[in-house]
Amino acid sequence: MVRKFIRRYLPSHESVRDHRLIRRFGALLHHPNLWHLNRRSVSGGVAVGLFAGLIPGPFQMLAAALLAIPLRVNLPVALATTLYTNPFTIVPLYLVAYGIGRRVLGDGGNTPTPPPDFSFSEIGHWITGLVDWTLTLGKPLALGLVLLALGLAIAGYIAVRVAWRIYVTIAWRRRHAHARAKR
Repeated sequence: MVRKFIRRYLPSHESVRDHRLIRRFGALLHHPNLWHLNRRSVSGGVAVGLFAGLIPGPFQMLAAALLAIPLRVNLPVALATTLYTNPFTIVPLYLVAYGIGRRVLGDGGNTPTPPPDFSFSEIGHWITGLVDWTLTLGKPLALGLVLLALGLAIAGYIAVRVAWRIYVTIAWRRRHAHARAKR
């Protein structure tokens, strides 16, 4: 049911392959798993998107695409999954990553400086302040981001695989019960 709903909004494999911008990449984007909704490609796309979502700045979708293509996982799912990070979630995620990095490195003595206060009226100053704040966090943040990204990717991959399996099992049992009731 969900697959049918999503398929309505995804372009067909042929229309993607024949698009003038995609055609430039040749056979690179022609692998069926980049566009099909199956358990392996969707769970891999979620994992890639969760991993690439913690990359700083506007490079998240580019990184997701560069990872999804050679890994042959669902490209639209990977790109869409990176959207879990936004101006409202990035600071808490980075604080969690910093805490993970501090714990792993054993750097418990330093307390982090608070992030800059968000202001719609001075969004440019807030963004530069956020970048400066991020750079002051150093090694614990860098290590924490990698570990958090790996953890989120593994958890997302497993969650999608398990949810997909449960959905298929329930659907199979319904079909089986429906077929028995018809007899």
